[in-house]
Amino acid sequence: MFLYSDYEEAAEAVRAETAYRPKTLVVLGSGMSGLFDDGIEIPYCRIPHFPEATAPSHRGVMLVTERAYIMCGRFHYYEGYSPEEITFYIPVMKLLGVERVILTNAAGGINPSYSIGDIAVISDHIKLSGDSPLRGRNDSRMGERFPDMTEAYSCRLRELAYECAADNGIDLKTGVYFYMGGPQYETPAEIRAIAALGGDLAGMSTVYECIAARHCAMEVLGLSCVTNLAAGISDKPLSEAEVARTMSENSERLRLLLNSIIERTAEND
Repeated sequence: MFLYSDYEEAAEAVRAETAYRPKTLVVLGSGMSGLFDDGIEIPYCRIPHFPEATAPSHRGVMLVTERAYIMCGRFHYYEGYSPEEITFYIPVMKLLGVERVILTNAAGGINPSYSIGDIAVISDHIKLSGDSPLRGRNDSRMGERFPDMTEAYSCRLRELAYECAADNGIDLKTGVYFYMGGPQYETPAEIRAIAALGGDLAGMSTVYECIAARHCAMEVLGLSCVTNLAAGISDKPLSEAEVARTMSENSERLRLLLNSIIERTAEND
């Protein structure tokens, strides 16, 4: 287990790199690491205890601007990391004064109303695996032992996202995100089961981070880009290349939306 001093050490390393102290954190998912290129760049390898980002298209750097920390790449269970390692950066961000987290991801679309390239606001999630980033001894300085997940994804931030999307002519979908560990894509039978359970989107990230952020009393906004139709919905084989291509084709809309949300959330900081 990580110690409180480990989080403090990592936070101090970030403080030493920049005088900016934004209250928003943006985590960029697969194929999104190139959405932003402005800001003070801090490679993850310069932050103590940060894992290495090994997934394709995850740059492994943090950009710091006046209004946001932007993580260009995240960590996944399928890379061999534990839930605690995947979410190590969340308590670090809490110590840096972050109050809200925007988690983005590339996801498979299950809801029949979705099309490839759609952006969806996550209204809730389903995780049937039993592990948790909060397993083990609780440090009350970070959060309470049994955090409430009734509003895992902030209603306030969701409404703000809809407003920002409307201002920019972007049609936002809404859906429940179903977590799968990967790295293999889901089978058609698994997708049918997920749909029966109420899942609209399937992906391999985000949920552990949401749990850790809520433990730290941060507001969470989740945004999924539908980069492919899930297995069995389309007869095309799934591939990482398709995910990357779809993200490239829709990057400008997502960047526009994220910039608008960042600007609006920072207005009262």
